[in-house]
Amino acid sequence: MAKKTLLQLILLWMIVMSAAAQSVYDVTAAGAIGNGIVDDAQAIQRAIDRCSAEGGGRVLLPRNHTFMAGPIQLKSNVELYLEATAILKANPDESIYKLSAFGQNRGEGMLWLWAEHAENISICGKGTIHGNGIAFMGAELSDSYELKPLKDQTFDPRPHVLTLTDVKNLTIRDVTIKEGAYWTVHLIGCDEAVIDGINLLNNLKIRNGDGIDIDHSKHVRIANCHITSGDDCICLKNRREFEQYGSCHDITVTNCVMSSRSCAIKIGSENMDSIYNVVFDNCIITGSNRGLGIQNRDEGTVTDVVFSNIQLDCRLWSDVWWGKAEPIYVTSYPRANGNHKDANWRFPKGQIEGRCGEVSRIYFNNITSTSENGCFVGGDVPGKVRDIYFNNVRVRLQGEGSRSMDKRPCKGEGFIKADLKAMQAMQVPLITENATVEIR
Repeated sequence: MAKKTLLQLILLWMIVMSAAAQSVYDVTAAGAIGNGIVDDAQAIQRAIDRCSAEGGGRVLLPRNHTFMAGPIQLKSNVELYLEATAILKANPDESIYKLSAFGQNRGEGMLWLWAEHAENISICGKGTIHGNGIAFMGAELSDSYELKPLKDQTFDPRPHVLTLTDVKNLTIRDVTIKEGAYWTVHLIGCDEAVIDGINLLNNLKIRNGDGIDIDHSKHVRIANCHITSGDDCICLKNRREFEQYGSCHDITVTNCVMSSRSCAIKIGSENMDSIYNVVFDNCIITGSNRGLGIQNRDEGTVTDVVFSNIQLDCRLWSDVWWGKAEPIYVTSYPRANGNHKDANWRFPKGQIEGRCGEVSRIYFNNITSTSENGCFVGGDVPGKVRDIYFNNVRVRLQGEGSRSMDKRPCKGEGFIKADLKAMQAMQVPLITENATVEIR
């Protein structure tokens, strides 16, 4: 027993000494003021650059400061650490955001905090990353904020909060990320990422305010998070702008609580490659316009996805948001023609129309839903959506009369009128075991 205790003490001492030996780069020592007025981006960038150049360590944002900043590039072997009560807040000056979040497509937001072709990046601590979202919005409406008119329809100055491209070994842990003006956490072509224990609290009225977008990435684990978002809370996709990074696969999401005005958990709609080997388990979804959604609108495929042990509460919001309170939504329909905003980036180069790929081997196990609408499963032709399994799925419907199912974005009519019932299926054979419905 004494030997065991001695070994434990030695191990603890080694851990403490290792932590103490970590190089710490305090941004205030690099010139950051932290008064919430002066832009501290240059000082923070100096600390990050030095930390990375000297072999890595911790870039510290100390407590009781608000660091307002414009764009900042994160680099390899850097842990950005925000102490409790430290705030990193986006500068509201739209003119300083000049790097596109989608490469040559400049119509869908700019970069704020970003990294590219890097490794061993961590964003940790009990502090807050604040996207200052309302500063970039127009007037407040009953269900949303207006989007400011764009001087140039191919350029949207709203900053994305955190965009990480081709990052190997990424960790985001414990921080609060809030009030994004556009997408919040966007992983592009990343490998080996962990997002654990974060509070991602976006304003529910801000459009395009996605929570976490997993894009052409693999080996991603998301756990123990609380996410509120006007748009999708967690979304898997393959955007055409980043096709060089290949498929999106081997993704797990567990122990999360979510609320969305759009779809809480979504796969699609942008998917020009393949998405497979995905598990969502042990989650709670409240007050969402749609619960679990597979919305395939491009030539990519979605296969081998499991949704299990999920409690859903879905309600109808306005048509500003995609969805009609469908607790489960599995569809594959060709995308509508391009419009002014996406400048046809959604389609193969030189085309203005596309096609949709197969959705198959999708499993729903132990799902309980209270909703103002039923589930919808559909495809454009027989066999496009197939092998959809429902095991112990319980849908409690609220309300009466007719409902619409929302097919947007798709060719032709975006809404399908139907009587209120637990399941609508079009061109799809369903496989059910112990699936029940209760109407009240």
